[in-house]
Amino acid sequence: MGLFGFGRKRAKQRAEEDLEDQKDQSKELDKSEGAEKSDQTSQTSQEDRDETAAEQDEAEQSGKGPWDSTDPEAPDTDEYLDIGALMLPFLEGSELRLKANSQTGDVLGATITYKSSSLELEPFAAPKSLGLWDEVRADLLKANPSCKEVDGVFGKELTLPVKVKGKNLLTRVVGIDGPRWMLRGIFSGPAAKGGKEKDVLDGYLADLVVVRGDEPLAPRDLVPMHAPVTPNQRRGEAEDAESKDDQSAQIPGRPEGPFDSDQQTEVKTTLSRGPMFSEVR
Repeated sequence: MGLFGFGRKRAKQRAEEDLEDQKDQSKELDKSEGAEKSDQTSQTSQEDRDETAAEQDEAEQSGKGPWDSTDPEAPDTDEYLDIGALMLPFLEGSELRLKANSQTGDVLGATITYKSSSLELEPFAAPKSLGLWDEVRADLLKANPSCKEVDGVFGKELTLPVKVKGKNLLTRVVGIDGPRWMLRGIFSGPAAKGGKEKDVLDGYLADLVVVRGDEPLAPRDLVPMHAPVTPNQRRGEAEDAESKDDQSAQIPGRPEGPFDSDQQTEVKTTLSRGPMFSEVR
C-alpha cells in the first residue's frame, strides 16, 4: 500500500513538474513571439518610414526645376531671356556669356556669372525612355579618378577638381533629366562649395525652363541655342507680326466676290507696291 501511495505521489509530482515546464515553455514562446512581432513591427515601421521619406523626396523633387516648357506648372517665361533651348530668368547682378564655335557661329553653351561664382549650362538631347545623367555621370567618374559622387540639391552630383592656370579649383557638376533632354550645370567658385552664392545659383538653375523642341536629335547632341532675344524684342516682334496680319486682312480696294483674271492682277500689283509706298513715307 505504502509503495503504491508513494508511486501516486511521484506521478503527481511529475505531472506538476511537467505542468511547470509547459508553463515555462509557454512563457518563453510568448517572449520569443513577442520579440519576433516587435522585430517585424520595427522592420515594418522602418520600411514605412523609408517609403514615406522616398515619397517626400520624390514630391519635393517633382516640385523643382529646371522645368520643361510643356510642363503646366512651369514658371511664366514672359520676362525670361530666350536663347533657344533655354529660357533664362532675370538675376540682378549677373552676366551672361555665350560660348560659340568660331567657324560656324553655333552657340555651344551659356555661362552665368554671379559675383565670384559661375554656372555653365549645356542642354543635351536624350532618349525618350531613359535618362542620360546616370550614364554621363558614370563616364565622368571613370575618366576622372579624383571625381567624387555626392548627394546634392538636384540629386546625385559630382565634385571635380580642375586645373586652371596651374591652380586646382573645385567644380560641382549636376545633371537633370527631363523629357527627351538632359541639362548639365557646372558650378565653379564659391558656388561649388556652399554659402550664399551657391544658394543663389542653385535657385537660378531651379527656375530655368528648357525648350526641347520637336527637332530630331541624337542622344548627347546639343539642343540648338541662339543669340539672346529679350522680352522687349519678343514683344516687338509679336506687335510687328500682328500689324502685318492686320494690313494683309485690310487690303485697299479689295474687290468683293470671286476674282476674275483682271482683279487678280490688280490685287497683286497693290500688294507688291504697298511696301514701296511705306518705305518712301
